[in-house]
Amino acid sequence: VQLQASGGGLVQTGDSLRLSCTASERTFSSYAMGWFRQSPGKEREFVAAIRWTASNTFYADSVKGRFTISRDNAKNTVYLQMNSLKPEDTAIYYCAGARTVILSMIRVPRAYDYWGQGTQVTVSS
Repeated sequence: VQLQASGGGLVQTGDSLRLSCTASERTFSSYAMGWFRQSPGKEREFVAAIRWTASNTFYADSVKGRFTISRDNAKNTVYLQMNSLKPEDTAIYYCAGARTVILSMIRVPRAYDYWGQGTQVTVSS
């Protein structure tokens, strides 16, 4: 499975962006999908995840209430709507897919089997 992330860019504090991640195969619809981010000198950190049913979503505390993850299985695409962006949200954002993942691991990068190439988000103050 190949994942293609897009939608990053340079925005100002308080602006919004929507990231998209499209999978190359229909089996995507059965995967849990996650968004992670990494900034220079820091480890990759969990941002949000959604199970295949889309009924369960998970967020990092730092983005809860500002970011929304969703998926359209008919389009093999997962989205990350990011509102009220802050400079500390600046990072490369990666989407990831997991064939199977237990809930206790859904925030852990090594639980994911497939990774997109990343898209840069820069928030200026």
